[in-house]
Amino acid sequence: MQEKVLKQLEQEFINSTDFIVKKITTKKFKDIYVIYLESVTGSDKVNDYILKKLTSINNLKSVQYKDIESIIPGPNTIKIENKDTIEFYLTNGFTIVLTTKEILAFETKADINRSVSVPEIQKTVYGPKDAFTENIQINLGLLKRRIKSSHLKSSDLNMGRKTNTKVEILYFDDITDMDMVDSIKKQLERIDVDGIIDSGVVANILMEDEKTPFPTISSSERPDVVASALLEGKVCIMVDTSPFVLILPAFFADFINPVADNYNRSVNVNFLKILRFTSFFLTMMIPGIYIALINYNMETIPTTLLVNFASQNDGVPIPTFIEAIVMILVCEILRESDLRFPSNYGSAISILGALVMGEAAVSAGIVSPIMIIVIAFTFITSLIFTEQELINAIRYFRFVFLLGAALYGLYGIVIALIYFLIHITSIKSLNKPYFFPIIPFDTTYLKKTLLKAKFKNDKKRSQTLVPNNLVRERIKKS
Repeated sequence: MQEKVLKQLEQEFINSTDFIVKKITTKKFKDIYVIYLESVTGSDKVNDYILKKLTSINNLKSVQYKDIESIIPGPNTIKIENKDTIEFYLTNGFTIVLTTKEILAFETKADINRSVSVPEIQKTVYGPKDAFTENIQINLGLLKRRIKSSHLKSSDLNMGRKTNTKVEILYFDDITDMDMVDSIKKQLERIDVDGIIDSGVVANILMEDEKTPFPTISSSERPDVVASALLEGKVCIMVDTSPFVLILPAFFADFINPVADNYNRSVNVNFLKILRFTSFFLTMMIPGIYIALINYNMETIPTTLLVNFASQNDGVPIPTFIEAIVMILVCEILRESDLRFPSNYGSAISILGALVMGEAAVSAGIVSPIMIIVIAFTFITSLIFTEQELINAIRYFRFVFLLGAALYGLYGIVIALIYFLIHITSIKSLNKPYFFPIIPFDTTYLKKTLLKAKFKNDKKRSQTLVPNNLVRERIKKS
């Protein structure tokens, strides 16, 4: 059996330079083979915990040991019954000890993780400053550091034929709707792909049937955001090698209002929430409204302002609609270049490009100054949102409003707005309405997202999310 297993492993890992096999001869156990992958295994751990112990067997009295497990100390020792699983343990940083009678796997993972750092995408002034890393065990530790409850459950599975990526499904067994948990498990178990490299791959597979630009699954790099979602009765998916955790279900209101709002006073936060919601519609509709007023509905503009607009547009060789399309595309290119460039000088280059190109275009008479102002205000209002998928949805509907304005003026804006409302109210996230808590109206979740209630009034969870255990907080009276 020993020779057969060894030949099988050597054949599977042929041409793998990190595949190491060491042979140790002892009196009692005869030949022992120590097998590991040098790239994912800590060489010092293999040497100190395994090799030194095995080479000292001959100096020990026979009464001191009965098997290999009594000689090698290990926090995680697994006795392998199925030899087909050896590859899985090797690639996950385990060292295989192969004797004539048994196969043992000892955890000796290399420390190839980066340290916990501050959030890069979802920054906030107040609140915790730690973020998830690419190690799933560290991520679980960051989460359980906040939630110290035995009711926080996790179901794990391995996904990807080639990668065997570990995936954890997290939920509260006394809060979360278990039918929702079972539905997510079934969807994940049906996924059959070569590899899962990041949590974004899982999100895209789960959303592949949804014909909408809006994200129906949110992701977060902040442990406090994930902890808050779990306490509300949502399900979180944690993927090894990914610093972003998926949150299901996700509603439109969740992307407009971050959890960091909970760390501030409700009086101050509610103004910011209204400002974000207003900015969302402004960044989609401003270019379209301008096109509609200039081309079709000039009677709605005061005469003095209309004369000013006409004088600025005088000499511009292209139609206003094409002018707006070109300027939006230029700004989108600058946004993408800002994302791709290194952070040290990416913003500086995009700002310089916008200033130089805008000034040159106005001086050359290609673009009117008012168009520069309109497009600039459009993109300023979009900077409030950091979720990339939401930005893509805003971009999509911005062109919808532009097209409606170019065809029918303000009537086209109204038609585009009706189309937007029909579309967003028809979206589902895990069979729950995406425009919740507005449609259907839910006061409890409304006070957690679009408006912030006083702390003493935030006592319940939403019944749409949680079938039972609705009481969230019990404040003791003195």
